[in-house]
Amino acid sequence: MKQYGLIGEKLGHSFSKRFFTEKFSTEGIDAQYDLFELADIQQITDLFKEKKPSGLNVTIPYKEQVIPYLDAIDSEAKEIGAVNTIQFKSVDGKIVKKGYNTDVIGFRDSLLPLLKAHHRKALILGTGGASKAVAFVLGKLGIEYKYVSRKAKEGAFTYEDLTQAVIEEYTVIVNCSPVGMFPKVDAAPDIPYQYLTEKHLLYDLIYNPEETLFSKLGKERGATTKTGLDMLYGQAIASWKIWNE
Repeated sequence: MKQYGLIGEKLGHSFSKRFFTEKFSTEGIDAQYDLFELADIQQITDLFKEKKPSGLNVTIPYKEQVIPYLDAIDSEAKEIGAVNTIQFKSVDGKIVKKGYNTDVIGFRDSLLPLLKAHHRKALILGTGGASKAVAFVLGKLGIEYKYVSRKAKEGAFTYEDLTQAVIEEYTVIVNCSPVGMFPKVDAAPDIPYQYLTEKHLLYDLIYNPEETLFSKLGKERGATTKTGLDMLYGQAIASWKIWNE
């Protein structure tokens, strides 16, 4: 039986395990998908030896930290600086661990149908590993973007910088932070929602709950909203293709 799984720090509510367990059952695939909670990324070396996985997904907070433990990295993932999928492939009798970023595929394919001509500038809320894939896609699509961080950083806004003028200029807002994720569903990123209009597109990478407070507040102002479920499906399907190349 082939072993697949997800590594991260806290994995209590994993989409990936449900998705792949159902896929294996429906398609009669002799494999299992488990959750591997690691208190420290260094524990991944023992995981490689003990589980001998055929494929792994990577989530918070290890998308960047995992890179030194790989033998190779896809050019796109290297440019992004974050990995969410690890392929294990036998090359000349040795298992080569190669990193990919399928967040790019999931985000791009779910974002494209929503874009309109006036969506030329974007705010990225949060600066973690997922935000790098988002920035990569926006750049490839010719959408100018700026990060929003809780602490002052060069070239980024803080939440206090988000004036009416800024919100009116940046009509795409992507939440890459965990704010609003289950179980803290009554929270939302601290942006001035009163300045949103029907011209805005709010994309939340969070998928649990399926509708976040961030999305609800955007809808109330007439904005187009999207949560992260379609992105998750897209990246999971892309991961499976990579594992089985």
